[in-house]
Amino acid sequence: MDSRNPIILYEDGSSGDWIGEYAVLLANNGGPPLVGIIANTTKFWPDVNANAAGWNDLITAARTSGLQNIPDVTPSSGAQLVRPADGMIDSTVSNHSAGAQLIVQKSLEFGHPWRRLVITSGTSLTDIADAYLVDHSVVDRVMVVAMVGSGANGTMVAPNGDIDPWADWIVAARFKYIQVSAYYDQTVDVTSADIPHLPQNALGDRIASKIPNIINVPMAADQVALLAQALPNFAQTVETVSPDITGAFDSKQGPPLTSDPNGKTLVVTQIGSSQAAARFREMLMLQAPATDGSTPADGGADAPETSP
Repeated sequence: MDSRNPIILYEDGSSGDWIGEYAVLLANNGGPPLVGIIANTTKFWPDVNANAAGWNDLITAARTSGLQNIPDVTPSSGAQLVRPADGMIDSTVSNHSAGAQLIVQKSLEFGHPWRRLVITSGTSLTDIADAYLVDHSVVDRVMVVAMVGSGANGTMVAPNGDIDPWADWIVAARFKYIQVSAYYDQTVDVTSADIPHLPQNALGDRIASKIPNIINVPMAADQVALLAQALPNFAQTVETVSPDITGAFDSKQGPPLTSDPNGKTLVVTQIGSSQAAARFREMLMLQAPATDGSTPADGGADAPETSP
């Protein structure tokens, strides 16, 4: 997995972190291609229409500012998955949610065993697990990178791991799964001191207005899931684990992720956060108007070269 893998961004609200802004900028500056955006609901962001409206605001600002290949948002309000009486994953009743359907559809279009479609998640894992219930073969074309857990012990707890524990069990057991459990102070990515230097376009205006709303809690930095893929040295310490799905189901968290040198699941426990703000500012400066009135994003004179 690297910046060549296409991604679906899977989120609830859009106002408390920078993951959306990173995603649209990276998609136009050598980062992962963005092929889908799903807005779901959680206990923190329960209104799917409001969540989708926030993402539509970003999409409009990005497109108006010349950024290309920005997909429409897919609102998805699938309910928390229920563990069946027999405790078997494949007996779970599917929501057939809009988000699950999009994951299956895009995986058929963009996912391959040698370069998988990545679901980049900063929310519950409900729609991802539901995609498996809709089409078991989706796990051959998709991998999941999720901002989940609160430390290096590999637990699927808050943030996000406590919202839909049965979905956690399904994703950990069935998908190629990378969990990012390391965070940083996202309020330093862009500050009020940077406002005069932001691009004079709709995206710059959105970022300036959003600065006061960025959550001042490191564990709210959803963008760590995206940056672990997009920035080569962001994930600095990674543990190899396996989900322990043999024990009793815990209705408050996902399965334990136990150390296993032969495991196929990874947990990122340390990150190089200093790269984040530098890359963010670099991409924003590329949004500045070129001498011919265009921007690098729309192929202006200063547009960076891109590799095939």
